[in-house]
Amino acid sequence: MALKPVADRVIVKYFETEDKTASGIVLPDSSKEKTQQAEVIAVGGGKVVDGKEVPVQVKPGDRVIYGKYTGTEIKYEGEKYLVINADDIIAIVKD
Repeated sequence: MALKPVADRVIVKYFETEDKTASGIVLPDSSKEKTQQAEVIAVGGGKVVDGKEVPVQVKPGDRVIYGKYTGTEIKYEGEKYLVINADDIIAIVKD
């Protein structure tokens, strides 16, 4: 990927929500709830705390859960991504 986040930022590709309910009702985009799970695409170098470099704890390919109202949505080469702070990642999903 040609995008490289800076400091403790992480670029993720979030999973799209379903277009239909279980009963088959089609949902418009405005009523869909935004998912909080995503795949990590790119990771910044980390941040400096008290003079020491602290690396980001996730790596590309990790599946993560992040805060509900976090990040900046960007569109790059026709794909939608979310740029979030590493501190906004709540958990890493392990299979």
